[in-house]
Amino acid sequence: MPDHAPATPQLSHTATLRIEVGSPVEVGVTSRGIRRVIPITGGRVTGPLMQGEIIPGGADFQVITSTTDTELEARYVLRTDQDELVYVTNWGLRTGTVEDIERLRQDLPVDPDRIYFRTAPRFETAAPRLAELNRRLFIGVGTRRPDAVLLDVFMVQ
Repeated sequence: MPDHAPATPQLSHTATLRIEVGSPVEVGVTSRGIRRVIPITGGRVTGPLMQGEIIPGGADFQVITSTTDTELEARYVLRTDQDELVYVTNWGLRTGTVEDIERLRQDLPVDPDRIYFRTAPRFETAAPRLAELNRRLFIGVGTRRPDAVLLDVFMVQ
């Protein structure tokens, strides 16, 4: 048994991403749930560590596991204003009431405070200036909009 209480990790805001998305492609009901693929069509990243764009061509691969729960895994690439590339894999959960989730599926607005939307982004880069991205853990807080996902990313200190 430890003789001291563990330190509570602190979070520091690293970036805000505005991830623009296209219309979902519904694969159908699989053994895990309703499988959907949402194309990522572009976007912007802003924050103290980097500024830049989200390169079109990624996707968010979702499984709607119940009327209230969705698992997601997004993969895409960022290009900073200094022409550095960052590969992103972002796994997450989104949950809310049946009514709120149905509104999101219909691209209707929902108060973000009513939706639990958290992610665990992982970054890979060869850019020396951004090497810290390869060696830290991050937490994301998402908000779904009809044409985009807003994602605030925090580094775990």
